Amino acid sequence: MMRPRNDTLLRALSREPTEHVPIWLMRQAGRYLPEYNATRARAGSFMQLCQDPALATEVTLQPLARFPLDAAILFSDILTIPDAMGLGLSFVEGEGPRFARPLSDEAAVGRLAVPDLARLAYVFDAVSAIKRALDGSVPLLGFAGSPFTLACYMIEGCGSADFSRVRRLLYARPDLLHRILAINAEAVAAYLAEQVRHGADAVMIFDTWGGLLSAGAYAAFSLAYIERVLQRLRAAGSPAPTIVFTKGGGQWLERIAGCGCSAIGLDWMTDLAGARARVGARVALQGNLDPQVLLSTPAAIEAEARAILEAAGPEPGFIFNLGHGIVPETPPEHVATLVGCVHALSDVRSSRKQTSVEGKSPRTRVEPRSSGT
Repeated sequence: MMRPRNDTLLRALSREPTEHVPIWLMRQAGRYLPEYNATRARAGSFMQLCQDPALATEVTLQPLARFPLDAAILFSDILTIPDAMGLGLSFVEGEGPRFARPLSDEAAVGRLAVPDLARLAYVFDAVSAIKRALDGSVPLLGFAGSPFTLACYMIEGCGSADFSRVRRLLYARPDLLHRILAINAEAVAAYLAEQVRHGADAVMIFDTWGGLLSAGAYAAFSLAYIERVLQRLRAAGSPAPTIVFTKGGGQWLERIAGCGCSAIGLDWMTDLAGARARVGARVALQGNLDPQVLLSTPAAIEAEARAILEAAGPEPGFIFNLGHGIVPETPPEHVATLVGCVHALSDVRSSRKQTSVEGKSPRTRVEPRSSGT
């Protein structure tokens, strides 16, 4: 796989020196952009948007046309896998995801199986189309939900503040939960490997709900299955670096660093300097601006960006991001402020003037092609 001209993200994931700290944002293609809202309205629904490779390509490229971000991330949803398993995913306006056929009893768990990847062809077609449209400019990130996070929605049937049904099942029938997680791990590994085969340069595992668990339960029911996914990817010969993000997982950083990932994503509640001291040079780190900062002022955004860059220290192996997804109310001009600050401040921080490097373009802006790419 050819390296993108701007490969700062990939070099940071390998803990190599970079001309500036790379930046991308979780949910960078989303509802805070008016052009995204227009495309979604044209699609008719969120699921139709996800399942149309041309439209998914269009919205993936939209933030890169506005901001000099250092990576694109596939526009999709973590719940595509359970939908392909036959659980019947839909999105209710104002309520979020909902499954028509959740895992409500032992019989449903018994019927669960790894889905045929052909049912997810629209995702892989989108990866290929996005890769062509990027034309070697910046890396493309693929992603999936962690086995445990997927299980939370599959059992609960919808979103929840505490996923109490899942946690009760964990203690009452751990055998059933382990069966779900084992199937999910096989599905996630196959799904990510296929994204890489179609062009993803790196992949991220979103363990959004692992932080709800006790320390012992996290190790047994979340991290163990993330590790299984990473083992399967290595066994399949996947060359892509991997990022693991457990929201609320700051107390388990040493364990996460040992799971086989290339980088750990940090939420905004985790002390970045302390995280680096705890994991050393074993993995790269990514994070961890509070998304609410982007709803404040340009001066506050610059101050917080500076603080995070200082906390990250001068060692290579840091990627700037939010500590969770960008919120819909975010003004796009504040995102422009953040990206500009991170690039400018990290150039100063490295004590090197930003220069053009033959074969690399660290400030590449991608102009979207037609939705037919």
